Amino acid sequence: MVGHWFQDAANFAMTYLGLAFLVLVAFMCWLLWKTMGMMPRTTPANLVHGSKSKTSWSDVAGVEEVRGELMEVVDFMRDPKRFERLGAKVPKGLLLYGPPGTGKTLLAKAVAYESGANFYSASASSFVEMFAGLGASRIRKLFAEARKNAPAIIFIDELDAVGAQRSGHGFNREQDQTLNQLLVELDGFEGAEQVVVMGASNRIQDLDPALLRPGRFDRQLLVPPPDLAGREAILRVHTRGKPLNLDDVDLATVARQTSGLTGAELANICNEAAIKAGRRSDVSISQADFDWALERVVAGLQQRKVLTEKERRILAYHEGGHALMGHLMGSVMELQKVTIVSRGNALGYAFYLPEEDRYLHTKEELVDRMIVALGGRAAEEVVFGRVTNGAANDLEKVTEIARSMVFEWGMSDTVTSRTMRADNYALSEASKRLRDEEQAHLTDGAYEEAVRLLRKHRAPLDRIAAALLEKETLVREELQALVEDVEPESSASETVGVPRVVASEPGELPA
Repeated sequence: MVGHWFQDAANFAMTYLGLAFLVLVAFMCWLLWKTMGMMPRTTPANLVHGSKSKTSWSDVAGVEEVRGELMEVVDFMRDPKRFERLGAKVPKGLLLYGPPGTGKTLLAKAVAYESGANFYSASASSFVEMFAGLGASRIRKLFAEARKNAPAIIFIDELDAVGAQRSGHGFNREQDQTLNQLLVELDGFEGAEQVVVMGASNRIQDLDPALLRPGRFDRQLLVPPPDLAGREAILRVHTRGKPLNLDDVDLATVARQTSGLTGAELANICNEAAIKAGRRSDVSISQADFDWALERVVAGLQQRKVLTEKERRILAYHEGGHALMGHLMGSVMELQKVTIVSRGNALGYAFYLPEEDRYLHTKEELVDRMIVALGGRAAEEVVFGRVTNGAANDLEKVTEIARSMVFEWGMSDTVTSRTMRADNYALSEASKRLRDEEQAHLTDGAYEEAVRLLRKHRAPLDRIAAALLEKETLVREELQALVEDVEPESSASETVGVPRVVASEPGELPA
């Protein structure tokens, strides 16, 4: 009797345990299916078929040389026989590289629109998945569809997400398989196919060499930040349709004030200026709106931080030191505005306006830039006998300049004919010690010179600090009136401007 009972219980347990196991396996399969995004869909989620964008050459400015190169692709797409009868072939791949916001995606859309080709846009990150083979499958389907609908342009943004250098470890890595499939597809083009692959990357140095060889990405076009003329042209593009106060707004001045900014940042400035004018319910955008927008984009949102009187006095002398040193080093940078009103993380800042874009700087000019950047910290020591943590951003700028002078440009006193970068070749301990000593010599020398000059010109420093405590913000004309009796003492040989520098203080000053 008992034996039969145990036998029935065992049969019952085995039956229901088996059913529970089957239910668990079914649940795991369902969960995996949901995680994979309901495969077998292998098309990237952001794939766009057809050139629906209306971006034309008139919407692209500031990159004339790159646009000239891309116009050849447009001509080939429009009239391929003109090139084919001469034996010419359209480049298989074009790689646009450069800093973020310079217009790489905009250029790709303009090429597609002007050529009338179908435009397939995808982010490289959409090809890389945790499941083996999925990225390669998406690559195959993308290229197959583009060939079927030729003429076509395939644009892959952030190419380094899938085209990064292969490590050699783990041959079956999904990213390596996806990259291998992309290389195969690039090699698989027939001569008569009107399919062009365009890629964009901010880090060309990280791309696999196999991608960059001729026959794959044949042309590699740098898209740099625009120069002065390019910035003005970009501003005119982004102010089309916006009501400007033509008696007040000078886009050439705005272009001068925005040295080093990209097209995306310039577009943001135009939009912020329009928003500012809209807040006042004005009918047009004024120059003051552009000035406000520039500070908003570069320095951040204006904030009213509650500072003690001691902190305000320290901050006034700190920014006054920057302002006075900017005047004394007049050949390096032209000060336009200094304020102790907080913006973003900065408790105060000095704003400089270059006369022109420059790409070459002498050693003397770079040293003068370091002196100006250290003027705030030197003023604290001269006036209060101690320094605060308010010069963190200034120290970063000075360290970066000195490091480049010693490591890359051979501008130290001892090492004048070679670079000292460890990533190029192995450096001895003596070489590492030497470059550190030279870097310290440059920065310490600049700081000592800043202290010497501020002690010599203590009276104008006091005037600037007092004016800042009273008005909080001083513009160029007010500063000139305060230092009209002080002669510049720059050691630089040329009296020309350099790119704008904003001196800021990211840390809270101690009480």
